[in-house]
Amino acid sequence: MVKTLIIATSHKTRGGITSVVNAHKKGKQWKAYHCKWIETHIDKGAGWKILYLIKGWLTFICLLPFCKLVHIHMSEPPSAIRKCLFMPFVKLLGKKVIVHFHAFSPDTTINSKYKNVYKYLFGKADCVIVLSQLWKKYVNDAFDLGDKVRVVYNPCTSEVSDKTYQKKKQILYAGTVNARKGYADMIKAFAKIANKYPDWKIVFAGNGEVKQGEELAKNLGIESQTVFLGWVSGDAKDKAFKESEIFCLPSYAEGFPMAVLDAWAYGLPVITTPVGGIPDIAVDGENMLLFNPRDIDKLAENMKRLIDDNELRKNIIKESINLANTTFNIDTINNQIGSLYQELIG
Repeated sequence: MVKTLIIATSHKTRGGITSVVNAHKKGKQWKAYHCKWIETHIDKGAGWKILYLIKGWLTFICLLPFCKLVHIHMSEPPSAIRKCLFMPFVKLLGKKVIVHFHAFSPDTTINSKYKNVYKYLFGKADCVIVLSQLWKKYVNDAFDLGDKVRVVYNPCTSEVSDKTYQKKKQILYAGTVNARKGYADMIKAFAKIANKYPDWKIVFAGNGEVKQGEELAKNLGIESQTVFLGWVSGDAKDKAFKESEIFCLPSYAEGFPMAVLDAWAYGLPVITTPVGGIPDIAVDGENMLLFNPRDIDKLAENMKRLIDDNELRKNIIKESINLANTTFNIDTINNQIGSLYQELIG
């Protein structure tokens, strides 16, 4: 029996949506509502992407008559445009539909030339899930959807192993190494204090502009204190987080950053920017340290502060663990998803 179709990217694709759907799979609601994950995209070449879309659409058409609810995950315009191939058939057969919106910037989505695409999808949805109160405001300001918009946070990972590793004096960055994530700002900020802390390193776990990052670190004279691991997962990811003392994400725009959620799950103190969903829960100096995007001097100051102040670091670690075990606990989030399914289809 299929009650719920989950329309999303492939489980092999790197990124936040895959992590979220994998987390949802661990919840009781996944079995209770007979969820079926239909993969409509993969992070490969154009041929593979077309093949996945065709295969996913055909599977969707075959299973749609037997379901009651369709849960669509989408983010940037290419993702939204793909989902327009599914929505007409969902509504034609009178199925309930959730649109789960994972975008990182309103300027590239709801305030862009693709605004009508989002207007169509949100208008047809019975419920629109967003990742923070800020994003709820963005969406309602643009489309006036009222109570149709619900906030459901992304959950912390539950894939922390029992393995132990010796802590090292390193500040970890995790995620795609690109301009939006602010990796270059992290290198520039650390270069300002690196001479005072010769036994500390910054570590980048992620693919992307690795060569550019290595070149920047070399030009700033901190090549020996900068490590690029490439994309990590499984045991390698577990090791990177457990060996680190501090986590830093200098991002310019987010929905709700999965990397910060991972850091909380591993009990790391976080330095980040007040973007996306972060302002919903951030208390600067208590549960994290904040700085404005591109403020390299403030980022360097925050790094120095956490390196020097063991007591502050311990206090923020306690708050990280508390957030992972309460508001962003995977069972808490999955219960919210289950309640929403029940509300829509009983």
